[in-house]
Amino acid sequence: MKIDFVKMHGLGNDFILIDCLNKSLGDSSFLSYLTKKLCDRNFGIGADGLILILASSQADLRMRIFNFDGSEAQMCGNGIRCFAKYAYENKLISKNKFAVETLAGIIIPELIFQDLKNKKILRIKVNMGTPKLRRREIPMNGEDTPTVIDETLKINPEQIFKITCVSMGNPHCITFVNDVQSISVDEIGPKIENHPLFPEKTNVEFIQVLNKQEINFRVWERGVGETLACGTGACAALVAAVLNNKTDRKATIHLPGGDLDIQWANDGYIYMAGPAELVFKGEMTI
Repeated sequence: MKIDFVKMHGLGNDFILIDCLNKSLGDSSFLSYLTKKLCDRNFGIGADGLILILASSQADLRMRIFNFDGSEAQMCGNGIRCFAKYAYENKLISKNKFAVETLAGIIIPELIFQDLKNKKILRIKVNMGTPKLRRREIPMNGEDTPTVIDETLKINPEQIFKITCVSMGNPHCITFVNDVQSISVDEIGPKIENHPLFPEKTNVEFIQVLNKQEINFRVWERGVGETLACGTGACAALVAAVLNNKTDRKATIHLPGGDLDIQWANDGYIYMAGPAELVFKGEMTI
């Protein structure tokens, strides 16, 4: 079977997107296998994940996203910006603001145009929903509490971290550091990701607060590894910074791949704004 695809990225966090509105690629087991095959950077197309564009009975469109390792994710902030841009530019949707069904619930992206006449998309603003802060919602093991703020996490006697945890539809564990560049993300990240405290594993964010409106950020993504950007992680980082009284409710997050503007608005919702870019189009046989 020949399949058309595109490769896109959001601040260097890259994805293979396939329009599945009029076709089915197979069941979840096959999709997991296909993701690992296609995302391999030596023997496949190469990407951090696979995104499928599907019909929805409760929203305008539905997004499924699979991580590099074949596991299915609930949501992805950079991925949904790519999804939204692709859907509009390929005339799958005609509105500049629409609803997307995800495993994390209904997410609302809004296209921001640089040129209203030619409808050139400058950025995509996304209502990412409200953060979940309860221990059982993240989820984390242990006695349930309303929040997990500045809790001690011991990996071994030499590696002890203070963590704040947030769910943005997927779990995030945030720790504050003095210098993100000096952290061994690929050594510490997987230890926290797979810690028994997290029954569904977790994304791990290392953040350095520069001032009340700026944060430096690195991330170890669950099922992927260190990536250049993570949209839900940037949202979780701002929430954690606010909960620890380190920043204002609106800040620019400096990720290795570029900047995201994040706001925890007074209505309780998190708003993310950033770019999405096409890398190339292609055809493959599966």
